Amino acid sequence: MRVPGVARDDATAEFFDGTAAGVYLLRRCDRGHISKPQALQCSVCSGQELEWVPASGEARLVSWAVLPAAESPVVAVAELKEGPWIWAALFCEDPSGLRDGMELRIAFERPEGSEAIPVLVPPTG
Repeated sequence: MRVPGVARDDATAEFFDGTAAGVYLLRRCDRGHISKPQALQCSVCSGQELEWVPASGEARLVSWAVLPAAESPVVAVAELKEGPWIWAALFCEDPSGLRDGMELRIAFERPEGSEAIPVLVPPTG
């Protein structure tokens, strides 16, 4: 399966520095709340002092759609161990085996000429 490439800009540079190193980064406010990477303020307290912190890479499947005509046939929503939800391509051998709540982990695809892109895979995949 393939995922489309993306390019960095000033707003995404630090995030893609993390993906290049194989690390999915989240935002943490000075009170310790965790938000999605694209957050400009804390999703809990609205604090605007955010720092980048590495995620564990562990997630649980929340929802998915199988797209039979697509190059990446499964698009998934997963809840990260840290709390935020993400959506990404899910790479798996057999989409019929997907189950709500199943364990996933974040991996990275590196399309030619692109930044490293987070994808989801089963723990052994």
